[in-house]
Amino acid sequence: MSTDGPIIVFDGVCVLCNGWVRFLLRHDREARFRFAAMQTDAGRALLARHGLDPDDPSSFLLIDNGTAWTDTDAIARVLATLGSPWTIAATLLRVMPRGMRDRAYRFVARHRYRLFGRHAACALPPENAAARFIG
Repeated sequence: MSTDGPIIVFDGVCVLCNGWVRFLLRHDREARFRFAAMQTDAGRALLARHGLDPDDPSSFLLIDNGTAWTDTDAIARVLATLGSPWTIAATLLRVMPRGMRDRAYRFVARHRYRLFGRHAACALPPENAAARFIG
C-alpha cells in the first residue's frame, strides 16, 4: 500500500464520519488527502501500525509524512490546510486546552452511531473521487 501524501482513516459506516469525508472532498481543492475506511484491510493495517485498535476504533487518524495525529490534533491539522475560513477554525480549536477538546471529541466518537446514525455498509466513494480512496 502506498503511503504517499496524507491519509485519513475514517469509520466507513458512520454517518458523521462520511459527512466529514464529503466535506473534505468539497473543500480540499488541491486533492491532498486520501481516505481509507477503517473497515478495509488498508484502514485496519494503518490503525494497527499507529497503535489504535482496529476492532474498537474511537479515534480519527491522520497520517502525514510518516507521522500520525489523532483526535482534535488531527482535525486541526486537516482544517489548517483548507484555507480560510477553515484555518481560523483550526486556530480556534488549537487555542482550547487539548484535554478539554479531546474529551468532547471522545464523547462524540463513543456515541456517534446513536447521535448521527450508521450505514449498513461502507458508502461507495463518489465516482469522480474514487482514486483518492485506498482499501
